[in-house]
Amino acid sequence: MASYLWRKYADYVYNKWERTFLWDMLEPYRRPKSFTPLVTIYVAAFYTGVIGAAITEQLYKEKYWEDHPGEAVPLMKPKFYGGPWKVLKGDVPPSE
Repeated sequence: MASYLWRKYADYVYNKWERTFLWDMLEPYRRPKSFTPLVTIYVAAFYTGVIGAAITEQLYKEKYWEDHPGEAVPLMKPKFYGGPWKVLKGDVPPSE
């Protein structure tokens, strides 16, 4: 039984070496990997963020209108940015 296992292991190692040698010779002629899945994921993530920001801003406006009916809604403060930011047109919301 032991000699059978050693023979099987030797065949496995030899065939593995053969396969590696063969694929190493063919590697330069292979097509490059596609970037399509990566680009698709990045585009989907970008538009998910855009839609999420639009929904967040709409909810902010609706909540403000409930508390202050008929008034103009001030700009929404950035959620994940605590540094200085400049507004060219409009009022800067008060810092909290």
